[in-house]
Amino acid sequence: MAQYFEMHLQNPQARLIRQAAEIVRGGGVIVYPTDSCYALGCRLGDRQAASRIRRIRGIDDDHLLTLVCRDLAELARYARVNNQQFRLLKAATPGSYTFILEATREVPRRLHHPKRNTIGLRVPDHPVVKALLAELGEPLLSSTLLLPGDDLPMNDPGQIRARLERQVDLVIDGGPCGVEMTTVLDLTDEAPRVVREGKGPLDILGIAP
Repeated sequence: MAQYFEMHLQNPQARLIRQAAEIVRGGGVIVYPTDSCYALGCRLGDRQAASRIRRIRGIDDDHLLTLVCRDLAELARYARVNNQQFRLLKAATPGSYTFILEATREVPRRLHHPKRNTIGLRVPDHPVVKALLAELGEPLLSSTLLLPGDDLPMNDPGQIRARLERQVDLVIDGGPCGVEMTTVLDLTDEAPRVVREGKGPLDILGIAP
């Protein structure tokens, strides 16, 4: 049975954040709120927990998971970022964007795009996940909570608990998050390429859809 934490949105309870971090460190899979949708998350280097996320999502190894980072400094540890890319990242973070960048050696090879040596990363703007990432001191390996057969990500914490209480170790109730997924930008070419237009607006970045 999954644990269930009702989290204060603006001032997440430190005791619950510590417990959530311990669950992740212990090999747990959690459901947590972000600035776009609810997401599944686990520890970066935990192969077994990552496999559990894939089973819950109904996806195979070809579907890449995302590294959710606390800030740009942490992101730059796991992705190679040049000056042009950094300027765009600085304008867009924290926010509802996922960036495809060249992975560094800090990222396990099994998480790279098999042909391009890339990884998706993001820095969300949500008090709960910010507090959790600060407590963990490392990124969460994550995937949007979009279950097999569903057209939209799950958004109601009570329904998430009822549906996944035997498949995850913790559900963090952060209230409704929304159902619009992140905007995905590929930054590996000379000009940013829009892979998916989502919640993150493109106009503030000077990018055409």
